[in-house]
Amino acid sequence: MPMVKRLFLFAGYDKNGIIDDALIYYMEQLHKFGDVILCMDSDCKKTETDKVKRYCIHVIATRHGEYDFGSYKRAYIFAQDNHILNDYDIVYLLNDSVFGPTINLYNTLQRAESGETNATGLVVSKHRTHKFMESWFIKLDKKIFTSAWFNKFITSVKHEKNKADITVKYEHGLSNLILSNHLSWGGIYVIWGRYTYNHPKQLFNQGCPFIKRASFTRHNGAIGGQIKYILEHCDKRAKNAILQTAYRIYGTEYMNWLLTENPFKIFLRKVKYAAHKIFGGRK
Repeated sequence: MPMVKRLFLFAGYDKNGIIDDALIYYMEQLHKFGDVILCMDSDCKKTETDKVKRYCIHVIATRHGEYDFGSYKRAYIFAQDNHILNDYDIVYLLNDSVFGPTINLYNTLQRAESGETNATGLVVSKHRTHKFMESWFIKLDKKIFTSAWFNKFITSVKHEKNKADITVKYEHGLSNLILSNHLSWGGIYVIWGRYTYNHPKQLFNQGCPFIKRASFTRHNGAIGGQIKYILEHCDKRAKNAILQTAYRIYGTEYMNWLLTENPFKIFLRKVKYAAHKIFGGRK
């Protein structure tokens, strides 16, 4: 891969203000490929931010309530105010709604940067009426992140009443805005609906280096077998970091249940979820 100057604008959150093993590992891996500005939508003590200080050029850790795009905004403004934004060839928007990377990031960055589009989402989500780049991993080229219209978009992010408004205004909005400014975007993995959450094993086997955190709690634990497979086949340090954080967040009892090796229990929870989906009408 040619020498490329990358800036990673990273949005994090923890309700207890903890910078955990999984996030530290992610910061360490990003640091190998570029500069990182981490913005936590959490009030973190210095003892927490010190955990990632060596991997980041700047860390912001104050609760703002504007979710991931509010963190992207603050990281972007720091880069702009310190006159470093133009030093980079590529800017990434990343967040901690995923665990990983489970494998080396090199190939993923290479794929994101080798295409002809101005923006590349690791995952593009398709629905019946629209599609958009999922905002937890997006590459932006210089035509986007140095433009006046992107500046206006990102600096105008504000608190929204609910997550649906954030998704429409900012996640869908960024994809639409790129096209309206006569630029292009695409994706490495193009999926339908909630495939990212429901089929992490398939994505892993296709080279996707992340597991959505929501996969750990979806479908009555029916995805546990897929998660267990990934953990058994991924980078050992990534596995340890993921498990340390998952046990902290979800608890020992739940994680032991989720990652059971009992095939009957795994089959039974899949049956229960299927029955619930058919008769309960839930997704």
